[in-house]
Amino acid sequence: MENLISRNRFSKNNIKAVLMDRAISIVLLVLIIVIAIINPKILSFRVLRDILMQSSTKVIIALGMMLVILIGGVDLGASRLVGMAAVVSASLLQTPEYVRRFYPNMGSLPIIVPIFIAILIGAFWGILNGIVVAKFQVPAFIATLGSMLIIYGVNSIYFNLPPNNSQPIGGLRSDFTFLGSGSIGPIPIIVIFAVVAMVIMWVLLNKTVFGKNIYAVGGNKEAAMVSGINITAIIIGLFVVCDSLIAVGGVLEAARTGGATNNYGVGYELDAIASCVVGGVSVTGGVGKVSGVVTGVLIFTFINYGLTFVGVNPYWQNIIKGLIIVSAVAFDIQKYVQKK
Repeated sequence: MENLISRNRFSKNNIKAVLMDRAISIVLLVLIIVIAIINPKILSFRVLRDILMQSSTKVIIALGMMLVILIGGVDLGASRLVGMAAVVSASLLQTPEYVRRFYPNMGSLPIIVPIFIAILIGAFWGILNGIVVAKFQVPAFIATLGSMLIIYGVNSIYFNLPPNNSQPIGGLRSDFTFLGSGSIGPIPIIVIFAVVAMVIMWVLLNKTVFGKNIYAVGGNKEAAMVSGINITAIIIGLFVVCDSLIAVGGVLEAARTGGATNNYGVGYELDAIASCVVGGVSVTGGVGKVSGVVTGVLIFTFINYGLTFVGVNPYWQNIIKGLIIVSAVAFDIQKYVQKK
């Protein structure tokens, strides 16, 4: 009899734990179901394909953000780095006959060159962020807040150079826009890029010493240091990977939309943080999976798209998004407190 009672308690505790652990995901899934009931057209192939394409750049950005969250930080400069990568790559990949060409006298570069330059810019900012956080012990929140302002200022100065003079960059080459809007059969190219990024990140985090050390540093920095892990190298390395991925996301966003301005990517860092937390990446560090991040991005993108699709006022959308972020972090903190 006592065994039966203990089993019932155990099962109730298990159910309660599962509900607590997945509460925010359950609420979001219910919201998705409600949106689908209100307007079933959102489940059409065309709409789902659009959602998948929109999610692709955000998956890449969120995977980069995941690395910083795994050590208990955030990268607030992500949004402005998306804009810089988009502007730099777009300015170098315009068609020769475009009237307002950024570089009127420059020949056509191989497509890989501007993309590589944008990724190098991301890696450069990653090194700077990593040094400030690791060497000078500045919290990632503050370090990347500063870099966010610097990146936006530098990008705006570049964007304002003559003859462009802060005009939206257009007239992008077809081989570039193909990366963002083209398809191989029914599969969008941009989705393939996202899948490749997912595979690389999974291997990095699960099959390399570097990835395992990231979890170790995020889980217990002092213990990781005692065990001989080079904390400085790990933090700088993860920021380099993070900001390089964010730069790739910016390049693909320019390719997907067919243009760029210095304000591209605004709010993307919040979407990335929310997607990570909803996907199970703990803000306290040391916990998170690639599959969870991808799930979080898909859920969040579907809700953003869905709320617009059913005609919800954009101001209300911001309120709902804010509530989701706060709720996700609150549940994550509660789980951490209960474990302690």
